[in-house]
Amino acid sequence: MRRSIITTFLILLALAAGITAAREPARARRPAATQDGISVYFSPHGGATDAMVAEIEQATRTVDVQAYSFTSAPIAKAVADAHRRGVAVRVILDKSQRTARYTSATYLFNAGVPTYIDDAHAIAHNKLMILDGQTVITGSMNFSRAGEESNAENVLVIKDKPEIVAAYLDNFTRHMEHSRRYEGLPVRSE
Repeated sequence: MRRSIITTFLILLALAAGITAAREPARARRPAATQDGISVYFSPHGGATDAMVAEIEQATRTVDVQAYSFTSAPIAKAVADAHRRGVAVRVILDKSQRTARYTSATYLFNAGVPTYIDDAHAIAHNKLMILDGQTVITGSMNFSRAGEESNAENVLVIKDKPEIVAAYLDNFTRHMEHSRRYEGLPVRSE
């Protein structure tokens, strides 16, 4: 009987600890390495999403995004919040996002964020952000939950490298020229 009570107590204690841990906010992880204004994050669970959100939250002038797959709710919310606080935001997505069911394209469109589709390529596979003309975020990670939690990915946050930023801005501008405005999900007839 005593063993049963102790076992029950330990199980309840373990459950309570798990519930408490689940309620704690995610803590931003430190980058795996930082050198000369470049920080690297790895996934799974390496803090890349938190790092991207933190950088977007600090943007005051511009946020330019190019993404192949964009389904991350925290990143989409940070982009929409930047737009709401007056930051000039532009998003270019791959044509697959035009009709995908679980894309942030519709969320961003509904939030009034200028969102475009790049359908000039077999795949518009870029995964990057340019913030305030000073920071570039890029790497292999799609802006998705799987990119952060399941896949083996990398993200670089590059700060204060004007020539690198200029190259990314030039590339972004070239893709904007042939991208088309996203107008929401097509209405399905039943």
